[in-house]
Amino acid sequence: MTPRTDRMAEIIAAVCDTFAPSLEPPAAELRGAADPEAIARYYRDGAAARGIDRMVVAALPGLDATLRRAVQRLAAHLDAAGFLEGDLGGRTAALHEAAGEEELRLALRQVKSMVMGSFVGAVDPAGNNDTWPVLGYPGPSSPPPAAAEAPKRIPLTQPAGPSARLTADVVVIGSGAGGAIIAARAAQAGRSVLVLEAGSYRNEADFRQIDSLGAEMFLRRGAFWSSSGQMGLLAGTALGGGTLINSMVCLRTPQHIRELWAADGLEGLDAPEFDKYLDSVWDRLGVNTDATTYNSNTRAMITGLASRGYSHERIPRNALLSDDPSMCGYCNAGCQQGAKRSTLHTYLEDAVSAGARVVVDCAVDRITTADGRATGVTATVTTPTGSCALTVEAPTVVVAAGGIESPAVLLRSGIGGPAVGKNLRLHPAWIVTGVYDEPVEAWHGQIQSAVSFDLSRVVDGGGFLVESLALNPGTWAAQSPFTDAAAMRRRMRDLPYFATWHGVAHDHGAGEVVLDDDGRAAVRWRLDDEVDHRIAVRAHVELAQMHREAGAREIFTWHWTDHTWRRGEDFDRYLASLAEAPPEDHTAFSAHQMGSCRLGSSPDTSVADGRGELHDVRGVWIGDASALPTAPGVNPMITIMALAERTAAFLTAPTAETVVPTGA
Repeated sequence: MTPRTDRMAEIIAAVCDTFAPSLEPPAAELRGAADPEAIARYYRDGAAARGIDRMVVAALPGLDATLRRAVQRLAAHLDAAGFLEGDLGGRTAALHEAAGEEELRLALRQVKSMVMGSFVGAVDPAGNNDTWPVLGYPGPSSPPPAAAEAPKRIPLTQPAGPSARLTADVVVIGSGAGGAIIAARAAQAGRSVLVLEAGSYRNEADFRQIDSLGAEMFLRRGAFWSSSGQMGLLAGTALGGGTLINSMVCLRTPQHIRELWAADGLEGLDAPEFDKYLDSVWDRLGVNTDATTYNSNTRAMITGLASRGYSHERIPRNALLSDDPSMCGYCNAGCQQGAKRSTLHTYLEDAVSAGARVVVDCAVDRITTADGRATGVTATVTTPTGSCALTVEAPTVVVAAGGIESPAVLLRSGIGGPAVGKNLRLHPAWIVTGVYDEPVEAWHGQIQSAVSFDLSRVVDGGGFLVESLALNPGTWAAQSPFTDAAAMRRRMRDLPYFATWHGVAHDHGAGEVVLDDDGRAAVRWRLDDEVDHRIAVRAHVELAQMHREAGAREIFTWHWTDHTWRRGEDFDRYLASLAEAPPEDHTAFSAHQMGSCRLGSSPDTSVADGRGELHDVRGVWIGDASALPTAPGVNPMITIMALAERTAAFLTAPTAETVVPTGA
């Protein structure tokens, strides 16, 4: 039975206060402190004092259907257990007991993320959080440039009124790594092009180097979990897509992957012709290693790799040579320097220069069809005066909304065949943090600047890349394992000493994108593939060994239960505990959602043919990460863009069918 609304609010507020209660400040931390009152406030002012409980309760109706249901079940479960009558110790124990059930653990993950992320990440109107000085976190390094110094150069088309109608030869859904390229090439080929972007238009003048504000450029503000709660999903939703907020890792498609895809219907992908597409993208983005520098976090990782006998390489990045590393720790909240060569500063400019039009804040509802071919799309545009129902008439539709949203569009449209949403590959990232004796300050410098490929094919032909990873305080607090509130607060006081690395796995199994009760994308994924589980274990064990060899005094992971080692403890026993952790205890994150509208030769197992056009509907093309037949095993941006170049060549070929839209 679901508790009544006011009772549910009271229970969830109490859950918030259990994760972040008012605590007595440790006397040892106050003695000799430069600002003892700030430390006292850090412990004393919990979720209730900071208004976090009210914020969380107010946000619950806006969660997706899967999370809403999970939170309702959690409230009912805790209500039946007498949660409100318990003291802090009893409530903490009740949360650990509830976490034994998958759906309740999902709800706890979400509430914990909201509470702890807000505790150390939310800012006041001036852009400050009073925990930052206590944690040793500096906050933004500089204000954004004025709008006049960083003008927005992409002109926008703004539909007006309660409804509007536009026509085009080609409508492109999405403006990220794939969509922007196809829009540019189609416009340069003389087609009338309309780009529809679900996110807003933000550029350097909007980037405040504050991650809680940068979350607006992430799908569902970065609060997106698989239904199992084992996978957190990070995807871009802004003009420029994920290229605006990614870490600029540029790696070419491995040859063995190209050969695999060529054999599965993508003819010529293993041939020199595809090298031309890779080279074209490489050149347009200005990819280089000259602007790549190592920070303390990466240098510690290199030490750990070398101690284990593993090599490393400098990461090529799509950054201008003027890139200032001191500002790069805020890269995932947008590059304030304008040094990131995202599609905003490359292919979208090419597209509008060739005549393409762009609509932002535009959520595509469905693709329209007639007699087995595309006729356009229907969408909802958020305007300053309200919602506008937009109808676009176009004989060619390019679906490039990302590995999560692209299959959702096809599912809502009832097209694409039985493989839509299947085969979702995620490159699960397994994350391990070391706590060092000397400050690391991992937020300084470039987020990712070195990579090791030595473990990429060590488990049945699969494995993982080793890369460094800088996280904001809100993410560390939200995802670090929770034993009790006091331990969590003490752990975060070591923030400047954290070094975090991850193993980016080449998935063997797959997940699925489906529609939830609201008709929105939902992701089904769990660590139920035996090879993927062995890769996860190997990644945790290897990263832990690297941290110890690099000098860490403490190591912890993002498993749900606490797996922490401290100097002086039995390290072999610790490694055994990592190996013995059951699959359901693991937590991964994915910034690479791929394969959910895969290209291939068979309509039974793929959504589009080897060129990129749907098997079952003429004129609908797949042009983003969802097109990848399998996980490439490397950061996929360059692969996505080169494949989009290839698809654009097919779409704009003189022999391709051209239909002029009605009313054009």
